[in-house]
Amino acid sequence: MFTLNDMPAQVDAKLLEKLAQVETATVGHFRHAGFMNPKLRAVLPDRRIAGTAVTVRIPGFDSALLHHVMGYVRPGDFVVIDRCGDLKHACWGGVVTRAAKFRGVVGAVVDGYATDFSEVRDVDMPLWCLGPTPITTKKIAIDGQFNVPVSCGGVTVNPGDAVLADESGVLVLAPEIVDAVADRALAMQAAEPKTVARIEAGERMGDVTGATAMIEAAIAEQNK
Repeated sequence: MFTLNDMPAQVDAKLLEKLAQVETATVGHFRHAGFMNPKLRAVLPDRRIAGTAVTVRIPGFDSALLHHVMGYVRPGDFVVIDRCGDLKHACWGGVVTRAAKFRGVVGAVVDGYATDFSEVRDVDMPLWCLGPTPITTKKIAIDGQFNVPVSCGGVTVNPGDAVLADESGVLVLAPEIVDAVADRALAMQAAEPKTVARIEAGERMGDVTGATAMIEAAIAEQNK
């Protein structure tokens, strides 16, 4: 059975521009939710991108729907693909890479495997997945859903969510919290050089971060 819904509203471009300055690992200092399984790795190193989630759910060896929706994706979209647990077939390859790039897609994450990594690198298409496999999906047109809530990397992704991805992983955020999350993360990143400078000047890391005071207080409490 096929379900094809309308394209979601895109996250404000200025918000995405701000979010793209944030390291996923910085957000990991104060949030736990929204991070995909770290087994989903970046094919291209040293990329950080932010975009609007458009979601695709395709089962097993059938990728006809993915080919179809490549005609609807827009500049700034981030394609999120739920593979329904398939851990054998590559639904994303060279031709899909080129189609996505041509349409202005900023990146994609596949909850499974992909192929044609050399073309992914040549086209410079940011892609996250479990790794490569030579066994590809086929155009069968049996089942699939487009722009419905999906599960990818253990995270529920809704069409229109914001996606931030870099070499450390993939993070999904509801649009209404992007601004607050980005502001907090950017403030932390701005403060980090001062912390490093103090350590390089000879201060002990535990003194700079406050960890030493915490440990000493804990030991004093347990010795009462």
